[in-house]
Amino acid sequence: MSVMESDVLIVGAGIFGVSTAYHLAKQTSNPSSITILDRDHPPSTAAASTDLNKIIRADYSDALYMDLAFEAIDDWKNNPLFATAGVYHETGWISMGERGNDLTSTIRNNFKISGRPDLTKDMTEEEVRSNWGGILKDADLTPFDSYYFNPSAGWADAGSALKIMADEAIRMGVQYKVDEAKRLVLDQHGVRGVQTKGGNLYKAKKIILATGAWTSELMTLTEDELGMPQKSRMESHLTAAGVCVVHYQLTDAERPLYDQLPVYVYGEQGETLPPTASGIIKFTSTASFKNTVHTDNGQTISIPPVHQRAISDGLRRQTVDSMKNRLPQLFVKNHEVDHFRLCWDAITPSQDPLITRHPHPQLSNLYLAVGGSFHCWKFLPIIGRYVTNMIYGLSNGADRDKAWGWKDEQDRRVRGVHDSLIPSTELRDFQI
Repeated sequence: MSVMESDVLIVGAGIFGVSTAYHLAKQTSNPSSITILDRDHPPSTAAASTDLNKIIRADYSDALYMDLAFEAIDDWKNNPLFATAGVYHETGWISMGERGNDLTSTIRNNFKISGRPDLTKDMTEEEVRSNWGGILKDADLTPFDSYYFNPSAGWADAGSALKIMADEAIRMGVQYKVDEAKRLVLDQHGVRGVQTKGGNLYKAKKIILATGAWTSELMTLTEDELGMPQKSRMESHLTAAGVCVVHYQLTDAERPLYDQLPVYVYGEQGETLPPTASGIIKFTSTASFKNTVHTDNGQTISIPPVHQRAISDGLRRQTVDSMKNRLPQLFVKNHEVDHFRLCWDAITPSQDPLITRHPHPQLSNLYLAVGGSFHCWKFLPIIGRYVTNMIYGLSNGADRDKAWGWKDEQDRRVRGVHDSLIPSTELRDFQI
């Protein structure tokens, strides 16, 4: 067994881990004292962050995240890391509001009171059907009674952007180690380090878990060791949830029409992203699920399955069926799905991330940067700045400290930031 020592160990190389390493490296005179530990070379293939593309928008019902998103968008446009590589695409988005749902009106009102120019504009159903070359002329719009277009939204090349920032952190001197975390190792002073499946021990003065959907699984043995009650265990504060996404490869003949498509938000049922440079169009769904297992010590937790590419026929059918109303012409032509992917993230009850020190007295050198809740990817350029503040004991402002802190049940907000992604089913429900 080899032993490696660092000042700061970051476990996980998704957006929280990579952004934190980058911003920490910018603030320290010795970036080599920072280590990222992940099972894969960048971009980490298991992370929800490593994807074809992700939506970038400031359209939030919560003013805190609207402000944070505007800050991130400014960085997407102006940080040379991303601007030079051309990974950000400002295509705008068309958003549809379900009948009887006040989400879009709340978002629009936040734009009006934010003090920034309100670039959004109402559209009629007829305009939605006729714009963008008439690409949405056959869409089923019966669930909706309002539509607005925001030209400032767009998308980014997700895996490419994550790798760009990881490579820059490494260039600055951050150590990147490929090994899979197995468990935390404790001593009388707190968390001594992380033991890996490869049999190595990574020790550090401060350890940051940026482990996303794998956080509860990694923590459960330590929670057993400390005899922690259920309300204090990670599974009560976040859980692993998955969604199925599909990719379609457009033909050269189809490209001129579909290249006009903005980000297409089909209410709270999911989104369709414009074609990539290679002509792949992506559909997402909000039909999320858990993968619940029972640990040897009798705990019930959700964890991503070992074989993430093994997607049942039932889940494939349900996913495709849920998307037929958006661009029915693709399905009329019996267009085959080119790729299915399970995307796993850690979702919290309020869909706020956890950016906080662990509250247990024997885990005082353990920090959490988890809980992307399927909406935090857009914060890649900046979120590490706030994790760094937290590690140094600095406030991120009262509102953010409260939103991102460890919460007892009575402290959680009534309405979450991204409620439509809360899992209500189990992965095994789709096996038939």
